[in-house]
This record gives sequence, structure tokens and C-alpha cells, in this order.
Amino acid sequence: MSCLKPESAQPADAGQDGLDYNAYAQMQPRLPSKVPEALRNGRPVKDANRRPEGVYRPDYNTLTPHMRSPEYVQMSTAAAISLGLVQGKMYGCDCTRCLNLLLTYPEGCRANCAYCGLARHREAERDYADRNFIRVDWPAVSTDEVIDIVARDVAGSPFHRMCISMITHPSSDQDTVTVLKRWTDRIDPDAIPISILSNPTTMTRHDVQTLRDHGADIFTVALDAATPELFDRTRGKGMQSPHTWAKYWEILQDARDIFGPKKFGAHIIVGMGETEREVMQLIQQLVDLGGHSHMFCFFPEKGSLMDHLPATPRDQWRRVQLARYLVDYRDVRVEQMKFDDAGRIVHFGLSENELAPIIDAGTAFRTSGCPGKFADDISACDRPYGDSPPSNIASYPFPLKDPEIRKVRSQLGMNRPGESYVPGEEFDGA
Repeated sequence: MSCLKPESAQPADAGQDGLDYNAYAQMQPRLPSKVPEALRNGRPVKDANRRPEGVYRPDYNTLTPHMRSPEYVQMSTAAAISLGLVQGKMYGCDCTRCLNLLLTYPEGCRANCAYCGLARHREAERDYADRNFIRVDWPAVSTDEVIDIVARDVAGSPFHRMCISMITHPSSDQDTVTVLKRWTDRIDPDAIPISILSNPTTMTRHDVQTLRDHGADIFTVALDAATPELFDRTRGKGMQSPHTWAKYWEILQDARDIFGPKKFGAHIIVGMGETEREVMQLIQQLVDLGGHSHMFCFFPEKGSLMDHLPATPRDQWRRVQLARYLVDYRDVRVEQMKFDDAGRIVHFGLSENELAPIIDAGTAFRTSGCPGKFADDISACDRPYGDSPPSNIASYPFPLKDPEIRKVRSQLGMNRPGESYVPGEEFDGA
């Protein structure tokens, strides 16, 4: 049985040179190396053409079977556990409330994002379906089997939402529609709403409309980088990758028009070299457009071109988490906040008395993403431990208890008088 659990209590990480933020100059990715011709485009997998049997769990010592969407999809380890396809348990939560279905092909994703474990440069190292992504393995299974399991008991399903995650591949647009139609033919999208994590690089406005017409409820764009310069350095020309900031914004604007207010959003990774002021200005821009921000804490993904760099310091992450929550859900504007010369947040636009109950509620520090059935500000997409180990949680996939609140307050430098946090106390009895 696999088990995601705390390794050991660790202090909050710090940036390079002891800074409490990751500065642009320090977060330079490595350049991708050339992949031998014999290993490109999933050639070993396609040449062997092994037939998949049941659930495929990533195995680095075995040649990967030939699996291709729309017949096959991958899913996070947490989703596979929640479906009963894989045995295991997760620290602090019984299941994940979002079923993330990742399109899969032997050729893999043709983009080369520096922070991503699925990137094209890894062809020389690992078959596509064996690559880690947001810290975990992604088992592969027949699409029909996944739908069969959920369709047996839709009312009793643990999932508040299903999300189809596209990748940069020539078949991705068409196959996303096919998976969507297969799902909605069996499962009412009003019972389990559907999100699309898009690949703008290959999409047109017509593609966005088609997904809405076939039952998708929310459309998201993974900007990831908070500025055009950072985007280009980590996932554009700087990485020999096809993505452009302009194309991503074009499709985001199309989604605003087609899906409507509160039904579109953007993913943003915090701590890749942007300032807190820059990320907050982007979040405000999204809110002004009628959308939402879904935030991730940068973690050096093993095998990525940024795996040598520091994770986002918890000080920086907590400040942005709190500020983002205030802008998205409490009508605070970035113009009310104050920033220092390094772009760090030094005032959140509310008094300490106004901030205290918001911090103590803990919701601001939970995983952000598409909403579930509990409340608009509690995400269905809880991504357990997708951006941190359980020993030093960045995005909490469960409600925070008193020890976690004290830890967050300590990371924010906002302890109550006489209050302290003892490292590791949240794991007592775990």
C-alpha cells in the first residue's frame, strides 16, 4: 500500500542567499539538451507496441505500453486512490474531490516548460507515461473504465468536479472533445461539473466554443508565469518551446467571452522569479476581467530544468496566498495594498483586526482552483501535495486546524501576542 504522509517536520524553506522570496536573477533554468533521434516522439514505445493490460502504474524499469488518448487517460495518484484503482491513503484527507484526467500519447507533450516533469526534453530519460508531474506519478487506465466506475454511482461519487487536462500535441484538441462527449453521454454534467485545463497553443476560438457546447463548465489557461518575460524564459523561446504569452491571452479572452464571468481562470505559479507586486497585479487583472486565479507554489520538480532551484519560501507564498484571497473573495484591490522596494507585500489593505478572522478561518491557505460543492472559495481541485511534501505543506488540501493556523501565522510573521508555533506540532498523533 502506498502512503503519502509527513516525512519529518522541517522549517520553512528559504530562497537563495537567505532571502524570503525567489528573485528573478536567481531562478534561471538550465537549457534543454538535444535528444537523440532514436528516442524522440516516443519511438521506443511505438516500435515495441506493447498492449496495455489494466491499470498501468509508472514503472521506470519496464518499457511503457502503447497508450493513446482518447482510449486511455492518466490521472493523479490521489485520483486513482479515490477511484479505487490504486491502494493507498493520503495524510489528512480521505480522497481528492477533483478527478483530473490527463491526455496521454507515446509522443508526449511537445512543449518544453522548464518547471514541468512532462517536458519534451525528458524523452532521453523516461517514457512519457512514466514521467512525474506535480510531484506524483500518474497511472494510466482505459477512459471507458474510468467513466464506468463513476457512472455506477454518480450521486455517491467523491468527486465534485472532473477536469480534462490537455497537453501540447496535434491530437489534443480533437481528443479532448471525444473524452468530454464520452463522459457527458454517461454522466450528467450538472451532477459532476467539468473543467478544461486548456492548451492554448493549438486552440482556436471555435475550439473553445465547441468545449462549451459539449458541456464544459469552466475553462482555465495555465499561464503559470506571471509576466511576459518570465513566460518566455521558462516556457517560450528561451526553452525551445512553442508557447507564447500573446496566444495564451488570446484564448483566455475567448474563454471570457464564451464561458462568461466566474467560469474562466488562469493558473499562476508563485516563486519562479516574479515579484509579489507583479503576481498581484496579474491577479487583479483577472478579477477585473471577471475570472479567477488558481495558484501553485513553485516546487523544483524532479527531472525538470528547474529542479536545482529553491522552492518558494513559505514567507513569500503565504503573503501571496492571503493577498490573492482578499482580491478574489473579499473585494480588496491591489491598489489598497502596499509593497516594498523588492515588490514584497507589506500591507494587505485591511487592518490587523479585519485580517485576523480571515487568517484564522484558514480558507485562504487551502489549495486554490475550480470551485466544488461546499463553497465558492473552497476548491474541488485540492491536488493533495502537488506543490509540497506533507511535512511542509504549501497548499492545504484539508481544513486547517489550530496548529496549522499557528504555523501559517508564524510564516506570515503575524503571531498573536504570546502565541508561538512549535515545529511539528501539527503532526502530533498523526
